[in-house]
Order: sequence, then structure tokens, then C-alpha cells
Amino acid sequence: MAAELVEAMNMVKSFRVSDLQTLLASMGRSKSGLKQDLVGRALRLVQTEYSPELLKNVRQLYESRFPKTSGWLAARRPESISVAYTPHSSSPTVTSQGPDYLNGISRPLHAPAREVKLVPLPFYQTLETLLPPTELIPQNGEKLQDSQCIFELTPNQADQIRNASELRPGIRSIQVVLRICYSDSIGVQEDQYPPNIAVKVNQSYCHVPGYYPSNKPGVEPRRPCRPVNITPWLHLSNVTNRVTITWGNFGKRYSVGVYLVRVFTAADLFSQLKLCSVESAERCRERIQDKLRFDPESEIATTGLRVSLICPLVKMRIGVPCRALTCAHLQCFDAVFFLQMNEKKPTWTCPVCDKPTPFELLTIDGLLSEILKETSEDTEEIEYLTDGSWRPIRDDKEREREREHSNTPDFPVVDICIPEANGHSPAHSSTSLTGKSGSSSVGMPGITGGLSGVSGGGAVVDLTLDSSSEEEEGGGTGGDSEDTEDSSDSPAPKRGRYNYDKDLVTAY
Repeated sequence: MAAELVEAMNMVKSFRVSDLQTLLASMGRSKSGLKQDLVGRALRLVQTEYSPELLKNVRQLYESRFPKTSGWLAARRPESISVAYTPHSSSPTVTSQGPDYLNGISRPLHAPAREVKLVPLPFYQTLETLLPPTELIPQNGEKLQDSQCIFELTPNQADQIRNASELRPGIRSIQVVLRICYSDSIGVQEDQYPPNIAVKVNQSYCHVPGYYPSNKPGVEPRRPCRPVNITPWLHLSNVTNRVTITWGNFGKRYSVGVYLVRVFTAADLFSQLKLCSVESAERCRERIQDKLRFDPESEIATTGLRVSLICPLVKMRIGVPCRALTCAHLQCFDAVFFLQMNEKKPTWTCPVCDKPTPFELLTIDGLLSEILKETSEDTEEIEYLTDGSWRPIRDDKEREREREHSNTPDFPVVDICIPEANGHSPAHSSTSLTGKSGSSSVGMPGITGGLSGVSGGGAVVDLTLDSSSEEEEGGGTGGDSEDTEDSSDSPAPKRGRYNYDKDLVTAY
């Protein structure tokens, strides 16, 4: 009993975090905390609640962690003597089962393996599983490891590949793909490549997707982890196919599986989306009314919600409005562009709120589809109202154009600054306050004025002169006699070094 307890505790000490969490969760204990906390908790569990069920769980986890060390550990004990627990008694009994035991701990004939589940991919439909997920086990302590897997194609599978249509030259719609993920039985696993990966199929290396360059400073390039197409290098017959995977052993555990799949394009997924996932206009109006419903407890009342008709992905007008059912916003993006971008670089993230947007949750907005058909190409934004209706939002440029159009006069405008409009320059014309015309000099040669060229009795007023300037001139031939007498008694204006009056300057 003591030897078995010590053996179980030694097994627990060699567990990783995921193994410790699995063991504690199976026994109803908390699995949160650091590794040293988990190890201490698991050791106390083994010491205080030692039972056949707990021993069985520890043994299964240890064998899944070190599958090739069981024979060496079993050889340490005589083959004819082993310890097992019967179903009706908790006391150990001596049995003779041969080398199928691990240090005296019984092992069932069919030990359940830890099943790894891969996440389903929208562009790949699994037809058959050629090789279930199998863990890559390092053979030595080297950093680079080589692991092999062997499988054969049945005549029916080979015929499916031969008769499949071509998506592109050399790329068929029925493929054999290799998928790699982390070895974790908790939840579904996404595709994840190990470091320094290389895949060789029947002595020929196949293409593995490279890294995406990063435009952001300080961000490392990211490799798109997707299924590896190994179809072109396979033997489409009953000959055995051998796949060799070179991978970096840096402490993480990986599993590899081989599948026969049907590959879809973005156009195929778009057809499925239009056929199966379209939200009606009535349901969309109900969603809008729910968002704009008056809340008496809220201090702010929302009377409208603006939605842009421009796709946030490509900055163009939306063709087919789409969004995820789990998104709280009403803003949509273009379904065609979204599927095409995920076909090239699968992220499945909403471009509006950056939340996960799997293909299964996508839906087409029926109300916004009708709005796009009713509005012109110039309309870039609309507003939803509380009753479920909508109205277009005109931008500032359009409103400015309408304002200018409404303020345009119906008669032509004559520019008085153009000499041809009146036959002479308006800056050279002057008139007295009494309406009589005359010409006068202001001290510079060539600057004269007159109204002889004005037709129809119109008067042109020189805005550069005022009443004080006209009174100070006093030298005109057409002026009044009283003005002449007054000007003779007044002192002569002061002149500077230039040949014009100091206070009279013509402004052009």
C-alpha cells in the first residue's frame, strides 16, 4: 500500500499543468492557480483520498504523458507478481497478469485514449477521417524531431479525388489534408503548427503556408495555421503513403490528423449564406425598435441610430449587408468581401466590433438590403427612427451645394471693377454731392474723371473719395463760385517732397 502511494505521488510530480488540471477536475477539486499550487493540491488529494478510482485516473494521465516508458517500469517488477484491485474489495490482491502492469498497478485491456477534437472549418467539409488525431512523440532529446504516419487510400477514395472538379489549375475540390493542433482534450482545438515544421510526403516536400508580414512596429509576423494539402504527392492507389513531419520539440505537445475533405470557395459559402441565413425586414425593424425603445430609468433618450452604407473593410458602398447574430450593433459590412478576405487570410473577426464572427453566425440584413436598392449611389448614411422607419442623411457637401443653388440670383451680375462694363474705370470717375459731374486733378498727372461715358443718366460714384476730399480739392472748373472764393482765402495745403497733396491719396 505504501509503495503504491509513493508510486502515485511520483507520477503526480511529473505531471504538467494540463494533466494536473484534468486530475483535479475529475475529482471535483479547483484547477486554478500556479503549477506549484496544483502539484501540492494533487499530492494532498492522493494522500488523503487514496482510492482505486483516483489511482486509475493518475495511471491513465501518466501513460498518456509517457506512453513508451511503461515497459521499462513494468520490467522493474517480477512478471509473475502484480498488485490489482478487485471491483468488490478495496484491498490489494496478488495476480499474475504478465508485463501488462505498471509497477504493480493494474491496467485495463482497453485503456481509453484522450480524444482531441479539431474545430470545424467553413471552407473544408470533412468527408472521411483517414488518420485520427495522433500525438507527436519525441524520440530523443534533440530539438528537431521526425515523426511518421502511414495510411492507404481505398479505391473509392482515390476515385473521388480523380473525378473531383478543379477549383484552380492543379487544385481539386476533393483533397487529402493534414491538420496539426495542440494535444489537449479540453474543448475543440484550432489548427496550430509546431516550430520549424516541414512536411514530406513519399520522399517529396510539400508546401506549408508561410508567415504573414506585419506592418505594425514591434509585432512579429504571424503564420496562418490552416490544413496542409498533401494530395498532389499521394499515391492514388492501394500503395501505402508515408508522411514524415519534422517539428521543433520545445515543450509543447502536438497532434496530427489526416482527412479527406471537400474544399469550398468564397462564392460557395456566399450561396449558402443567401440560401440559409437571411434576416427578414420585419425582424430587423423589431430589432431597431428594441434598441430605440424609451427607457424611463435612463436619463438619455435615443431618438435615432445612424448606419453607414460604406463597408468598413474596403471603404466602398455595401453590396450585400451582413453582420453576426451575436453583434450588438446595427452596422453591417459587405458579405462578399468578408468571405473573400477570410478565404485568403482566415481571421473570422467582425470589422466593426472586433469580436469573433464565425460563418455559422453570419446573417444578411433584409431591411438594409431594401434600403440599398431604394437609395442613390450618393447616399452614404441613413438614420433609423424609433418607429422602425429610416431617412437618408445628407452630407455637408451636398447641403452646401443646395444652399448655393437656392441663393443664386435670376439676373446677371455686373462686376463694376471691369472697365468694359461702363466704358471706363470706376476708380477714375467722380461726382459731387449735388449730382453734377466734373473733372478735377488730385495732384498726379493722368488721373482725371468724367461722366460723359455713362449712358441712361446713371451715376458712377468713386468710392475712393469722400466729401472731405471733394471740398479740399477746390480747383475744378465745374465747381461753384462760392467754393472758389472760400478756397482762395484758405491757406495753401502743405506739400511734401512728392508732387501731390499730403492728405489726398488715391486708393486703387
